[in-house]
Amino acid sequence: QVQLVESGGGLVQAGGSLRLSCAASRGIFSNYAMGWFRQAPGKEREFVAAISWNGGYTTYSDAVRGRFTISRDNDKKTLSLQANSLKSEDTAVYYCAASGRYNSLTARVADYWGQGTQVTVSS
Repeated sequence: QVQLVESGGGLVQAGGSLRLSCAASRGIFSNYAMGWFRQAPGKEREFVAAISWNGGYTTYSDAVRGRFTISRDNDKKTLSLQANSLKSEDTAVYYCAASGRYNSLTARVADYWGQGTQVTVSS
Protein backbone atom coordinates (compact mmCIF):
# COMPACT_ATOMS: atom_id res chain seq x y z
CA GLN A 1 0.00 0.00 0.00
CA VAL A 2 1.34 3.42 -1.00
CA GLN A 3 1.03 6.34 1.39
CA LEU A 4 1.10 9.83 -0.08
CA VAL A 5 1.69 13.13 1.71
CA GLU A 6 1.38 16.47 -0.07
CA SER A 7 3.14 19.69 0.90
CA GLY A 8 3.94 23.10 -0.51
CA GLY A 9 0.51 24.68 -0.56
CA GLY A 10 -0.15 28.17 0.73
CA LEU A 11 -1.36 31.64 -0.06
CA VAL A 12 0.00 33.34 -3.17
CA GLN A 13 -0.94 36.39 -5.19
CA ALA A 14 -2.34 36.04 -8.67
CA GLY A 15 0.49 35.71 -11.16
CA GLY A 16 2.74 34.06 -8.62
CA SER A 17 4.11 30.52 -8.40
CA LEU A 18 4.05 27.55 -6.06
CA ARG A 19 5.73 24.18 -6.12
CA LEU A 20 3.73 21.32 -4.68
CA SER A 21 5.36 18.10 -3.59
CA CYS A 22 4.05 14.65 -2.84
CA ALA A 23 6.16 12.21 -0.86
CA ALA A 24 5.45 8.52 -1.19
CA SER A 25 6.20 5.84 1.35
CA ARG A 26 5.63 2.11 1.33
CA GLY A 27 4.99 0.33 -1.92
CA ILE A 28 7.11 0.65 -5.04
CA PHE A 29 6.72 4.23 -6.26
CA SER A 30 8.02 3.51 -9.75
CA ASN A 31 5.28 0.94 -10.29
CA TYR A 32 2.66 3.68 -10.43
CA ALA A 33 1.55 6.41 -12.71
CA MET A 34 0.99 9.54 -10.66
CA GLY A 35 -1.41 12.41 -10.89
CA TRP A 36 -2.45 15.72 -9.40
CA PHE A 37 -6.08 16.63 -8.81
CA ARG A 38 -7.83 19.55 -7.19
CA GLN A 39 -11.14 20.30 -5.59
CA ALA A 40 -12.56 23.76 -5.04
CA PRO A 41 -15.36 24.43 -2.55
CA GLY A 42 -18.70 23.28 -3.90
CA LYS A 43 -17.14 21.64 -6.95
CA GLU A 44 -16.22 18.12 -7.94
CA ARG A 45 -12.65 16.94 -7.80
CA GLU A 46 -10.99 17.59 -11.15
CA PHE A 47 -8.00 16.17 -12.95
CA VAL A 48 -4.98 18.49 -13.21
CA ALA A 49 -2.02 16.49 -14.54
CA ALA A 50 -0.63 12.98 -14.83
CA ILE A 51 2.78 11.45 -15.40
CA SER A 52 3.68 7.89 -16.38
CA TRP A 53 5.80 5.62 -14.23
CA ASN A 54 9.07 6.73 -15.86
CA GLY A 55 8.09 10.28 -16.68
CA GLY A 56 7.94 9.56 -20.38
CA TYR A 57 4.33 10.63 -20.78
CA THR A 58 2.49 13.56 -19.29
CA THR A 59 -1.07 14.80 -19.63
CA TYR A 60 -2.53 18.13 -18.54
CA SER A 61 -6.01 19.53 -18.25
CA ASP A 62 -6.84 22.40 -20.57
CA ALA A 63 -7.14 24.69 -17.55
CA VAL A 64 -3.49 24.33 -16.55
CA ARG A 65 -1.64 23.36 -19.73
CA GLY A 66 1.23 25.74 -20.35
CA ARG A 67 1.25 27.01 -16.75
CA PHE A 68 1.76 23.85 -14.66
CA THR A 69 4.48 21.21 -14.98
CA ILE A 70 4.33 17.76 -13.42
CA SER A 71 7.51 15.82 -12.69
CA ARG A 72 8.72 12.91 -10.60
CA ASP A 73 11.88 11.56 -9.03
CA ASN A 74 11.65 7.82 -8.60
CA ASP A 75 14.85 7.62 -6.57
CA LYS A 76 13.49 10.10 -4.04
CA LYS A 77 9.91 8.78 -4.36
CA THR A 78 8.56 12.25 -4.91
CA LEU A 79 6.07 13.83 -7.25
CA SER A 80 6.07 17.55 -7.97
CA LEU A 81 3.80 20.13 -9.53
CA GLN A 82 5.29 23.47 -10.53
CA ALA A 83 2.41 25.91 -10.78
CA ASN A 84 3.16 29.24 -12.48
CA SER A 85 1.02 32.22 -13.48
CA LEU A 86 -1.50 31.28 -10.85
CA LYS A 87 -5.05 32.55 -11.14
CA SER A 88 -7.80 32.92 -8.57
CA GLU A 89 -9.61 30.00 -10.19
CA ASP A 90 -6.66 27.76 -9.27
CA THR A 91 -7.70 28.06 -5.63
CA ALA A 92 -8.46 24.55 -4.37
CA VAL A 93 -7.24 21.67 -2.29
CA TYR A 94 -4.65 19.82 -4.36
CA TYR A 95 -4.31 16.04 -4.08
CA CYS A 96 -1.75 13.63 -5.44
CA ALA A 97 -2.73 10.13 -6.39
CA ALA A 98 -1.16 6.88 -7.58
CA SER A 99 -2.61 4.49 -10.11
CA GLY A 100 -1.53 1.24 -11.65
CA ARG A 101 -3.07 2.42 -14.93
CA TYR A 102 -2.02 5.74 -16.46
CA ASN A 103 -5.23 6.26 -18.42
CA SER A 104 -7.41 5.91 -15.32
CA LEU A 105 -6.06 9.13 -13.88
CA THR A 106 -7.76 11.34 -16.45
CA ALA A 107 -10.98 9.61 -15.43
CA ARG A 108 -10.26 10.61 -11.82
CA VAL A 109 -9.73 7.01 -10.81
CA ALA A 110 -6.73 6.12 -8.66
CA ASP A 111 -5.64 3.42 -6.29
CA TYR A 112 -4.21 5.69 -3.58
CA TRP A 113 -4.82 9.29 -2.58
CA GLY A 114 -3.09 11.79 -0.36
CA GLN A 115 -4.84 14.03 2.14
CA GLY A 116 -4.41 17.22 0.15
CA THR A 117 -2.76 20.61 0.49
CA GLN A 118 -4.57 23.95 0.26
CA VAL A 119 -3.65 26.44 -2.44
CA THR A 120 -5.21 29.88 -2.21
CA VAL A 121 -4.62 32.48 -4.92
CA SER A 122 -5.56 36.02 -4.03
CA SER A 123 -6.53 38.44 -6.78
